[in-house]
Amino acid sequence: MKKLLALALTLMMTLSFTAALADNTLTMATNASFPPYEYYEGEAIVGIDVEICAAIAAKLGMEFEVADMDFDAIIGAVQSGKADVGMAGMTVTEERAMMINFSSSYATGIQSVIVKEDSPITTVDDLYAEGASYKIGVQLSTTGDIYATDDFGDENVLRFPNGNDATMALVAGKIDCVIIDNEPAKAYVASNAGLKVLDTSYAVEDYAACIAKNNTELLEKFDAALTELIADGTVAEIIGKYIKAE
Repeated sequence: MKKLLALALTLMMTLSFTAALADNTLTMATNASFPPYEYYEGEAIVGIDVEICAAIAAKLGMEFEVADMDFDAIIGAVQSGKADVGMAGMTVTEERAMMINFSSSYATGIQSVIVKEDSPITTVDDLYAEGASYKIGVQLSTTGDIYATDDFGDENVLRFPNGNDATMALVAGKIDCVIIDNEPAKAYVASNAGLKVLDTSYAVEDYAACIAKNNTELLEKFDAALTELIADGTVAEIIGKYIKAE
């Protein structure tokens, strides 16, 4: 009876992680407020991550769909089998790698700082100045959140559900700066007069897709397809479509 119960539990766990694949559909969990990696264009979710994952699904002969959710819900959705893969400009970190598996990296991200044009913060070094006590806005559970909390203390970090809300808090004078990935930072600054992105970077990191720990079959297939798309220039072409060379 114990063996039967263990077998049943194993089957249930396996089914939970392969449910989305059963109908030959690759479901990508994301947070669609992170341009140009994922954002809404009308009612459709578009962006770099969306196009790369769609190209991988096509190469694997699968249908493709996107599930929009809070950033801090993505890893849980992948772990539970509600989504097959998570892509949201997600940085590879040791802490996350303990919970999920990462694909090969497909892009390099830069953490930047948004300030008001007349801000006393003129470089990233100003945040570390002796006696400085700036209120820093971040998107909840992102690496910007993690790094800023480590560097400046929990009491100086205000967390928001998305980058746009953090930017609006900066515009309203509720915080002194926003730490967020460079490409979204540029998009938010372009949409809000009186803001700028500091010239100096806060951090450099690698982006990758996340897949459940026990879904190794999908990880191998996904990674093989991604590697091919990087090699044939498809990934670079997609990124170049959204991020113009400066």
